[in-house]
Amino acid sequence: MNSNSVVTVTLNPALDMTGTMGTLKAGFVNLIDSSNLNPGGKGVNVAKVLAELGAKVTVTGFLGAENQDPFAHLFELLGVNDKFIRVEGASRINVKLVEDTGRVTDLNFPGVTVDDDSLQTFENTLLELAESNDLFVIAGSLPVGVTPEHLHGWISALREKGKKVFFDSSNAALVEGLKASPWLVKPNDEELSQWAGRELSDYQSLLDAGSALADTGIQNVVISRGADGVLWCSDGEWFASKPPKMEVVSTVGAGDTLVAGMCWAELNQWTKEESLSFATALSALAVTQINVGVSDIHQVTAIQNEIRVESLSANNQAGVER
Repeated sequence: MNSNSVVTVTLNPALDMTGTMGTLKAGFVNLIDSSNLNPGGKGVNVAKVLAELGAKVTVTGFLGAENQDPFAHLFELLGVNDKFIRVEGASRINVKLVEDTGRVTDLNFPGVTVDDDSLQTFENTLLELAESNDLFVIAGSLPVGVTPEHLHGWISALREKGKKVFFDSSNAALVEGLKASPWLVKPNDEELSQWAGRELSDYQSLLDAGSALADTGIQNVVISRGADGVLWCSDGEWFASKPPKMEVVSTVGAGDTLVAGMCWAELNQWTKEESLSFATALSALAVTQINVGVSDIHQVTAIQNEIRVESLSANNQAGVER
């Protein structure tokens, strides 16, 4: 086993078209100030960050054959091992409109349709990769043809082989995937509210719901709260971090960057405090840029030095600083 290796799974990748603008006016012609088109999808974003940090990354999932070139080019640039299954059609295009205020409007288009043969090929590839990798990141939405039940089965199969699965998704895929008890999950407060079946409007309700989720057999529950920081329940113990105030350019990919940071920390076997401060700093830096990635690790270290990680014991959870 390569201790520095990780597999990222992106079942529904996308070409992300990001445009910056003043204020979005629905129903009118809007002029875009600047734009770019990048291969994306949550797992691809995680792979990019991990590769730039120095991990040995393998990427897999389903790619539309018609517009695979930008993805293949990125994978070559990053030096990652491309194990994507090519399927008929084109991968989806996601349009992200970033306003001056930092507000982001997502327009997510439909993607490819995955047939049974491609499903079987992917499953064989995943199990083959499990022979030489211990860490897997499964992130993002599902294309047509891939059901939440498929996802549950794949997470369960990896877990039975003793693999650590980092899982980040939403909606039905999130709910079903959580039932397979992945090693780490990263819901935001909205996604955790969806799982809990009620709005989690305050700090204590997030801790209570996170603890309930951990009690289902998930070792690590990481709750991302944007500028309010991160809550992490690890083997029953809670930790909290808060980033310094950042100049927000775009929040696109910040959650994926947080997942990558937690994964990199696990690869390096860091302490809980070091792991959370690094992942929080990495995610904080991500909001200051349009594209996902780590261009200067020294910037991350500088932010990390400003972050304090608190251990929240059971008797002081309710009284901790908000």
